[in-house]
Amino acid sequence: MSDTNTIVHDVIVVGAGLAGTWAAKIAAEQGVRDVAVLSKIHPLRSHSGAAQGGIAAALGNVRPVPDSGPRGPLEQLPDGATPVDNWELHMFDTIKGSDWLGDQDAIEIMVKEAIDIVYEYEHMGCVFSRTRDGRIAQRRFGGHSAPRANFAADWTGHVLLHTIHEQALRHGVKFYSEWYCMDLIVEDNICRGVVAMEIQTGKIYTMRARAVMFGTGGYGRAYKITSNAYANTGDGVAIAYQAGVPLMDMEFVQFHPTGLYKHGILMSEACRGEGGYLLNANNERFMERYAPDKMELAPRDLVSRSEQTEIDQGRGVEADGQGIYLDLRHLGREKILKRLPQVRELAIDFVGVDPIDALVPIQPTAHYSMGGIPTDADGQVIYDAEGTPVTGFFAAGECACVSVHGANRLGTNSLLEASVFGRRAGYAIARFLESGASLQSVSGDPAEKQRQRVQRLMAGNGKSSESVEKISQELKTTMTNQAGIFRDGERLIQASGTIHRLRERFANARVMDRSSCFNTDVLSALETEHLLSFSELIVAGALERKESRGAHFRTDYPKRDDENWLKHTLAYQTPDGPRLAYKAVNIDWEKYPPQERKY
Repeated sequence: MSDTNTIVHDVIVVGAGLAGTWAAKIAAEQGVRDVAVLSKIHPLRSHSGAAQGGIAAALGNVRPVPDSGPRGPLEQLPDGATPVDNWELHMFDTIKGSDWLGDQDAIEIMVKEAIDIVYEYEHMGCVFSRTRDGRIAQRRFGGHSAPRANFAADWTGHVLLHTIHEQALRHGVKFYSEWYCMDLIVEDNICRGVVAMEIQTGKIYTMRARAVMFGTGGYGRAYKITSNAYANTGDGVAIAYQAGVPLMDMEFVQFHPTGLYKHGILMSEACRGEGGYLLNANNERFMERYAPDKMELAPRDLVSRSEQTEIDQGRGVEADGQGIYLDLRHLGREKILKRLPQVRELAIDFVGVDPIDALVPIQPTAHYSMGGIPTDADGQVIYDAEGTPVTGFFAAGECACVSVHGANRLGTNSLLEASVFGRRAGYAIARFLESGASLQSVSGDPAEKQRQRVQRLMAGNGKSSESVEKISQELKTTMTNQAGIFRDGERLIQASGTIHRLRERFANARVMDRSSCFNTDVLSALETEHLLSFSELIVAGALERKESRGAHFRTDYPKRDDENWLKHTLAYQTPDGPRLAYKAVNIDWEKYPPQERKY
């Protein structure tokens, strides 16, 4: 330390989920001696641990029973039999799922490295579910043409996170638990560190490093009904944007088909992977109308739109008609208790329904952020369409956009992406430091601006100022109603105006709690400011993109338009609001040219 308000490390990783912890573990393993991870919650509460259904990899351990049909039972693969899956199939499914907006070079890296990383988890002691002969068990997931979701009951993210966390500890990684990153220090396009608050004391520090990596997760909390934890407020993407880094493809937000009714809490896609049905008020398996081949295992964007269409056309369930039923009863008690114990517990606790013998009310819920901080395949953050690096700054996982998911992510590819590209970022960071990267100086006191930011929120008497919570709730309602599953130009223009007014009102926002220790009022206000910052970009990108592709569906432009819109969006901060630019999608035009997306 150079003074009491400055902390120095070789590497600072922000976010303790799979992406950040993999990067930290690998960097330390490669000989970087001083690696620190900041997490605004306890590291093992990171949202990676909430993922339930599986991590994708084409191991080919199971196959459908002959003549059982595409949704029939599975059996383990006999010794010496030809696998029914391979990385090429996984690649095509991911490209198709992305609605051809995924970068195919990055997708190829991900699906090829998937097999190795799942076995690496296994060798580190991860407790996967097993076939009868001891192989890693696999189940079906939406949009995948073979059963390739490798799982641990419905606790997959939980066991993966615990596995990699203990390995990071083993390699000497230091964890700052309950520290909140407030700013990214970038000067002359070189990242020099971060500014962070120790939540326990409220003290704000400048934290300098030779390299910084963001693994800060997604931004589902911009919406009213979401599967995301309270911590998922998009801090990383907002902080990067405010530091001058562009954000990519922010208009693409995935809605998961099966969030618990009114709560949004996830009922894993494993429910449908194991054979669950979706029913409307007429007791119909309505997916036959929308995806007759895949039925309930169509990609998430298609299933969510199908559910919302049923609801909008009056075939929804529950008192307000805003729900759909998930039917697991036919799976039987034994299978539910063995394969889906967590989702059963959630259904009982939150909606008072036991899926063993009753229908579970669900509805689409904001779930995943396809957009984020643009990076290359090694996690290096890039500034423009030409690939100019932001020196010393890396990102991976849901906060990043590499882009392997394009316009729509397939289930189980998120744990995979975070693991593969977190690991790759760790290696890249180690190489960057080995090449002689030095600790860069910083101008003035970078933390002072953030101290003033907190002081402003605490100023005033709290009587005539704006309520942070009211602003936050109005934003979430606006995003849900006007920039949700179905969008159109008129509603997006209204949303843009509302967000602009909310940002003006936030300038007068004050908090009631003036204490320093665990001031959750201040944290909520900082998070709300971040929500407002990037929500503007979601709406701006959606308004400009006059087509429907993947999770972005414009009712006034219902067709995909490859001629004009087969390109990524880059949003840059300017004093007059976001400036949009565009970047080509990396496509192998001979092997995987765009085609109509049918299921």
